[in-house]
Amino acid sequence: MMSVPVGCRAAVLLWWWLVCLLTVGGAAQAQAVVPLPAEVEAALVRARLPREALSVLVVDAQGGRQAPRLAHRAQVAMNPASVMKLVTTYAALDLLGPAYTWSTPVYVDGQVQGGSLRGNVYIQGQGDPKLVMERLWLLLRRLQGLGIQAIVGDIVLDRSAFDVPGHDAARFDGEPLRPYNAAPDALLLNYNAVAMTFLPDAAAGLARIQYDPPLAGVQRQATVPLAASGTECGDWRAALRAELSDPARAAFQGVYPASCGERLWAAAFPDAKSFAARAVEGMWRELGGKLTGSVRDGTVPARLQPAFAVTSPALAEVVRDVNKYSNNVMAQQLFLTLALHKNGVATFDGAREALRQWWLARIGDAELPVPDNGAGLSREARISAQALARMLQRAWQSPVMPELVSSLPIAGVDGTLRRSQSRAGAAHLKTGSLRDVLAVAGYVDAASGRRYVLVAIVNHPQAGAARPLLDALVDWTARDQ
Repeated sequence: MMSVPVGCRAAVLLWWWLVCLLTVGGAAQAQAVVPLPAEVEAALVRARLPREALSVLVVDAQGGRQAPRLAHRAQVAMNPASVMKLVTTYAALDLLGPAYTWSTPVYVDGQVQGGSLRGNVYIQGQGDPKLVMERLWLLLRRLQGLGIQAIVGDIVLDRSAFDVPGHDAARFDGEPLRPYNAAPDALLLNYNAVAMTFLPDAAAGLARIQYDPPLAGVQRQATVPLAASGTECGDWRAALRAELSDPARAAFQGVYPASCGERLWAAAFPDAKSFAARAVEGMWRELGGKLTGSVRDGTVPARLQPAFAVTSPALAEVVRDVNKYSNNVMAQQLFLTLALHKNGVATFDGAREALRQWWLARIGDAELPVPDNGAGLSREARISAQALARMLQRAWQSPVMPELVSSLPIAGVDGTLRRSQSRAGAAHLKTGSLRDVLAVAGYVDAASGRRYVLVAIVNHPQAGAARPLLDALVDWTARDQ
């Protein structure tokens, strides 16, 4: 064998080292820059969004060892907005079961004589997310069914099941009257919101206003003038020039266009702490009940046993409301219930720990989500597309899969996706939207008969322009042959 001089050997080794370095570097670069589908690239360009704003993963819903159909920045933790509700709702279905219900017990402390109770009534909140005005009406009717028409004492509201910090409804986005900013409460009544229905009466030249639930101690304007004939509906809320920030009165300085027909406006009550008391007293008096004392906060004496209890709809129905319509306060009620069920009292720290333990047991220790309040109404919440897709694959194999999937909006059909421009009926997807965030995640049925998990998250100041991009991703996933 011919010998190679030492200098030549060094040169050869250096050459091979450079070749290897360039080869590895080129491979890494090729791996880092994964081509996106042409229509997705085009949608990015039209939205003026950089590729770095998007995180997306498309994988088979069955899991297994198949390579992702599409992966782009899937391991990067992103703010998912309301897509975080998928984590909360799946954890709740898995931990509590689809048939789980909330109970709101009512206690009577005293003797009933001649239709009068000489003593107090206690209503104990235990986190029911759907104690709406119709169910409050039924609760108070059952109280009257015990022979009580007058309470010579107080109605005491026990909200001690939740230990949550004070809530500034304006802190998140400066919109304290938006229902999505309502705070969780162990005794959450009607989502802490007032529904105002406007009913135009052309002959009288006015629109009548119905307020639900009735609230004690609030002056409510009964009518508002109609706008000039022929006025288009347009931004009818702005035309009303509402003054709703005073807890003691609701007033409107503007007009209502008759062309709008009947419309509903839901607004969070400006004083959340007093809402439950006002609603209970207002409903009790509307039912003809008398009250000599007040409605106040307190705790149920340990010696008392419930006279009766009202039961919520099943968790499967609650989850449907949370995901179809992206109800933030219901999601937080559900999140806190995880802690209440585990610890006997609900705190946000307790809920986060309960969720962490569940995630470790079900999904694994990689890529733990940062749920914050469990609803996605947060600047701190984080999860990667890869972690969320892994959870959705696990959910697809779960006994509660039917309840979770049926809770998701159907593209182009209902919920928050009813106006989607993607293929109608081809996908069940949870949506998420905040300033700087737009996201979808769920399941897409493809033309090939395969079912995919799709997770797509955009974090960018121009995220609001990304809706056509997300529609393009859904369509591309559904076109698989």
